[in-house]
Amino acid sequence: MIENAVEIRNVTLSFPKQRSAIYLILNLLSKEKNRFTALKNVSLDVKKGEVIGIIGKNGSGKSTLLRIISGIYPPDNGVCKATGDISLLAGLGTGFSGHQTGRENAILYGSILGYDEAVMTSKLPEIIEFSELGDFIDEPIRTYSSGMKARLGLAVASAIHPDILLIDEVLGVGDPQFKEKSKKRILDLVRSTGTVVIVSHSFGLLNDICDRLVFIHKGEIIDVGEPEEIIKLYYSTTGKE
Repeated sequence: MIENAVEIRNVTLSFPKQRSAIYLILNLLSKEKNRFTALKNVSLDVKKGEVIGIIGKNGSGKSTLLRIISGIYPPDNGVCKATGDISLLAGLGTGFSGHQTGRENAILYGSILGYDEAVMTSKLPEIIEFSELGDFIDEPIRTYSSGMKARLGLAVASAIHPDILLIDEVLGVGDPQFKEKSKKRILDLVRSTGTVVIVSHSFGLLNDICDRLVFIHKGEIIDVGEPEEIIKLYYSTTGKE
């Protein structure tokens, strides 16, 4: 029997609609009216060694679910258990320090992903080569373009080979010339990682690489199953073609 890498049971998570002083007063009077429910009673098992995709319209709760699995968001209700090291590829370059160099930020970013300085230092040659930053690796991040930051972020994140890889819409990041290279790198990472959960609007890709798809709509899981069937259900539910 295949063990589960991730077990999600009856998870619900809501966020405040606003954070002003008026909100604080209103929230005391009516919590329900002033909160947005991102996920509602969600349950899901992800098997070890499985590549599972999550689809849904923007705002349906896909990214929120990944952040619950990664441990960034604790659920209001329910539980989420994950076995092994987890890396989340999302918002590449977010959180870089503008005053520190690319080299220093690579080590810092690695620590955010849970790896110590010695590990990240050993991976720096690979990171520098893949990012194609050359001498810019020793320049402050504030001098980087957005594409350069994304390239460094992807190089750092993909240098790690976790037990569970979470990918949130980062395929083809960076400059146009870098997109094919970054896509190939991520797909190679998918193949070499034990368990993958990926959010993407590229249904053709998901159909090719995923064992199963999860369709989330308005914070609830509508169905889980074979990629082709779930994609058809998505189109019939949302009216998109």
